[in-house]
Amino acid sequence: MTQSPHEGFSYYLSYLRSLVFTNLLIYLYTIVCGTFSIMGSFFDSQGRWQHFWARTWSWLILKSSGVRVRVEGLENARLNETAIYCVNHPSAMDIPILFVNLPVQFRFVAKRELFNWPFLGWHLRRSGHIAVDRGRPRGGRKSFEEAARKIRSGVSVVMFPEGTRSRTSDLLPFHAGTFYLAILSGVPVVPITMNGTRYVHEPDRYHVRAGQTEMIVHPAIPTAGLTKDDVNQLSAQVRESIVSRLRPLAGRE
Repeated sequence: MTQSPHEGFSYYLSYLRSLVFTNLLIYLYTIVCGTFSIMGSFFDSQGRWQHFWARTWSWLILKSSGVRVRVEGLENARLNETAIYCVNHPSAMDIPILFVNLPVQFRFVAKRELFNWPFLGWHLRRSGHIAVDRGRPRGGRKSFEEAARKIRSGVSVVMFPEGTRSRTSDLLPFHAGTFYLAILSGVPVVPITMNGTRYVHEPDRYHVRAGQTEMIVHPAIPTAGLTKDDVNQLSAQVRESIVSRLRPLAGRE
């Protein structure tokens, strides 16, 4: 469908606002909140201080951007239990939405390369986020075993089973490692569907715009008694839950 002149003008006006206002505020929030987070990490080995500042950073981003979030299914969040939350990943905006709206202390499981980046890597390490090796079979297996031990000790984590942000409206294939880790940890998997986040921030663009998004928390899928032979079955179950409420064009209304 061709954009009307009014829609085209509104789009470019929104893009201009993002470049000269919203993005600059996001950089400012990142510097200030990241600095307080790293400083406080020397006094808090549990990561709660860092999680507080991550939530503050996220709340500021959502408010400044005009991103609204409708949340459904919070009764399925494991408030007093350890769990792995598996989320589809259409946008970088998924991260602040999770920090603000998922009412549990959690850490991200991310590829080890991110932990080598200046500032971002420092924050990830000091905040207790978990690094895994995906490219080296032997190192990967060891890092997954270490991650499983941390999860079993009571650390809930968020994982994006697609491995990266989707550059289209389609859900990418899921990485088996996510579900191998879930089975190795023996904790429930809670699928989460994100809708509308690609509209408010499309990957690889500087345009952050206002819009309605959704975060839908699905019932947990138990992993007790599963073995590595059940990885594909577990992956299919989680994917089915996420897809059941997926609306790729959400946010435009």
